[in-house]
Amino acid sequence: MKGIKDTESMKTLIIIPAYNESENLPRLFEALKETEGDFDIIVINDCSRDNTEAVCKRNNIKVVSLPVNLGIGGAVQTGYRYALYHDYDIAIQLDGDGQHDPKFIPYLIKRIKEGNHLCIGSRFIENEGYQSSKIRRIGIKYFSKLIKFLTGTLITDPTSGYRACSREVIKLFANDYPKDYPEPETVVTVLRNKLKVSEMPVIMNAREGGKSSITNLKGIYYMIKVTLAIMIASISGKSVVGED
Repeated sequence: MKGIKDTESMKTLIIIPAYNESENLPRLFEALKETEGDFDIIVINDCSRDNTEAVCKRNNIKVVSLPVNLGIGGAVQTGYRYALYHDYDIAIQLDGDGQHDPKFIPYLIKRIKEGNHLCIGSRFIENEGYQSSKIRRIGIKYFSKLIKFLTGTLITDPTSGYRACSREVIKLFANDYPKDYPEPETVVTVLRNKLKVSEMPVIMNAREGGKSSITNLKGIYYMIKVTLAIMIASISGKSVVGED
């Protein structure tokens, strides 16, 4: 395909944002060691208060430890900036809490090599594995319908953080990324930039340990903030694709 590198030489980076995930990371690292494919791993330690950094170093995993807590958006953007600076062609975002099964990584990479710019791992295509709580499923369905209304594209799992990005999207996210609850908004941003977004079925697990950063008390704030952000992104998505 014109403009795309030889797929066999495409450098791939696994980005793992982590905040107090020392309990979950060792199992994730073991699963990654057993995962097929050639990829590098970087953990973005978002100023954790536990021994997340030590766990990474003990397992010989590269880690960037932020001096202050930036939240999920800042941590993930740090990973994309690292990917851009080190000239990676594909970046895959993987949660550090054990919910994302690494065995799907080769299939996500394949989707990007086939010409997709963003491929999202969706738990709702085949409806297998952990389906999240009822209240969160309601929110996910709401955002799915909102994105369909605004862009014409059906995304079944717009809040999924299990995703693979091409170099074009790496550049887009490295330049600008929402601070919190970023997944639905970034999907719209990618679509607004006329890049190809697809989904593939994955099986997710329940969190193995620790606590989620999203609580029911934040639900109303989450719905309002992300709705406004998606609407703004749908009409004013900032394009950086093709810029030097």
